[in-house]
Amino acid sequence: MKKRIVIALMLVLVFASLSPAAPKYEWKLSHIRPQDSPIDLDVKEFVKKVSERSEGRITINIFNSSGLGDYQVVHERVGLGSVDMAIQSMGTQSDQILQIVNLCYLITGWDEAGKYMRISSPMMQWVDKRLEKQDIKLIGIWPVYFGGIALRKEPTEPFNPDVNKNVKVRVPGSKVWELLAESQGYQATPLAFSEVFTALQTGMVNGAIGAGAEGYYSNFRDVVTYYIPNNTHFELWFFIMNKELYDSLSPEDRKIVDEEALAMENRRFVEGPEQQAMFEKKLEEYGVKIIRPDDAAVRNFARVAREKVWPELRSLLGEEVFDEFVGFFK
Repeated sequence: MKKRIVIALMLVLVFASLSPAAPKYEWKLSHIRPQDSPIDLDVKEFVKKVSERSEGRITINIFNSSGLGDYQVVHERVGLGSVDMAIQSMGTQSDQILQIVNLCYLITGWDEAGKYMRISSPMMQWVDKRLEKQDIKLIGIWPVYFGGIALRKEPTEPFNPDVNKNVKVRVPGSKVWELLAESQGYQATPLAFSEVFTALQTGMVNGAIGAGAEGYYSNFRDVVTYYIPNNTHFELWFFIMNKELYDSLSPEDRKIVDEEALAMENRRFVEGPEQQAMFEKKLEEYGVKIIRPDDAAVRNFARVAREKVWPELRSLLGEEVFDEFVGFFK
C-alpha cells in the first residue's frame, strides 16, 4: 500500500514537472506626462496590480514624458510591436478618420463623458474596430479634462469668436485642431507636442490649443500668462496595446489586463472633474491669469464650432463616417 502511494506521488511530481510553466512577460508602457503626474501615478498602480495578480510573471516598464517618442510615433510603434502598450492621445497618421475623436464641442460635461465615452460604449467599440486594422487593441480609456487655450498675451475680445485675435497658436497636427483654432479667431500652427515649450519660449507661437489646465500646468506654466477654460474639446487618452501580443495572452492574463485597465478607467471618471478644477487653481496660484467664460459664452463657442468646423470636417472625412460617429452621441 505504501509502495503504491509513493509511486502515485512520484507520478504526480513527474507530470507536474512536464506541465508547461506559465509564460513570463516584460513589456514597455509609454505615456506623455512627467513622473508623478496623475496619469503616471495611475499607471504605476496599474503596473503594480498586474504584477501582483500575475504573481510577478508580467513586468511592465514605464516610460514617461514621451521617452519613447512623440505620441504619433509611439502609436505606430505599438502597431508594429516595438512598444507594447501606451496611454496617450490618439495617433492619426495611419488613419486620418480617427482625428474625429477630438471633435470640438461634442459634449458639454463630465456626466455626458461618463455616458458616451467609456470602453464599453458604442463609440469606443467603433474606435477599437478601426484600430484593429493597425494591429492595435483598445483596452481602456483615461479621460483627462475639458480643454482650453493657453496664451502668452491677452487676446482681443477673448469671448468673441468672430474677432481676429492676431495671435498665432500651436495646434496638434490634424485638421480638426486647425479648424477649431480658426473658428475662434486664432492663427493655427501645427506643431508636435515636444516642440511646444521652445516655440512658446521663443515667440514662434504665442499660445497653444490642444490641452487643458493639467497639461499646461505640467508642461508650460513658465511660458504662458493666460488661460481660457472654454471647453474646446474633451481630452481622452486611449490605453492601447499591440493586438498580436494581446491575442497571444491566455484568457486568464487577458482578464487581468482588461480588469485592471477598467478599474483605472472607473477611478479616473470619478477623479477627473476634481483634478480639472485643482489644476486650474494651480495655474492661478502660479501666476497665470484665468479668463473664465460664462456658460453663455461657452454655448456660443459651441454653436460657432458646429456651424463652421463640423461641416468642413464632415466634408473632409466623409459624410457617412462623420454622421455615424456623431450619431453615437444622440
